[in-house]
Amino acid sequence: MKLAVITGGSRGIGAAAVSAFRKQGYEVAFFYASDPAAAQAVAQRTGAQAIRCDVSDAAAVEAAFARLGTAQVLVNNAAVSHTGLIQDISPAQWDRLFAVNVRGVYNCVRAALPGMLERQDGCILNVASMWGQVGASCEACYSATKGAVIALTKALAKELAPSHIRVNAVSPGVIDTDMNSHLSVQEMDELAQQTPLERIGRPEEVAQALVYLADAQFVTGQILPVNGGFVI
Repeated sequence: MKLAVITGGSRGIGAAAVSAFRKQGYEVAFFYASDPAAAQAVAQRTGAQAIRCDVSDAAAVEAAFARLGTAQVLVNNAAVSHTGLIQDISPAQWDRLFAVNVRGVYNCVRAALPGMLERQDGCILNVASMWGQVGASCEACYSATKGAVIALTKALAKELAPSHIRVNAVSPGVIDTDMNSHLSVQEMDELAQQTPLERIGRPEEVAQALVYLADAQFVTGQILPVNGGFVI
């Protein structure tokens, strides 16, 4: 049975991805950082394995992958966000976003690659954001991290293609997840109105895109928008 490792799998897009890959017949292990109750609920519902692991901690990531063995699919979904004017973001907050959102991807790719390279096969999927493509006011740091994920996706796709390892990303728009829970109902309604499909996206719709990319054997280096037409 093929193994998919999904980071940030205890909620939102990550939890939807855990369920989607399990339905496709994958063995799934997912990382979570700080909510064991939510992680256990996902594990019980899906039959996936929950592993507590902060992706910004390289040693913890390496230890987790050593327990799991070779993954056929790696989904880098774990991320944190910050909303506010750039002059109000502290250096520590800035560093934390880059540590999770960018270095976390690096740590997981670095830990997963030896098995993929030995097998000369694999699939790495990164969860970016439309704000990494066009930027978001009052989300400068988050936008910058997701722009880095997009650039890293394209670079790795070129670097790893000769080893038959595909690297792609999804670029979600406004999705109904905890990350957007700070927005008011009115703000969410306004974002829905700005979306050509006139609604907010669902985590399951991003998970569907991830499953597609895992199966798409002649697709690499692509950033698949899942944004309802918000960014075209």
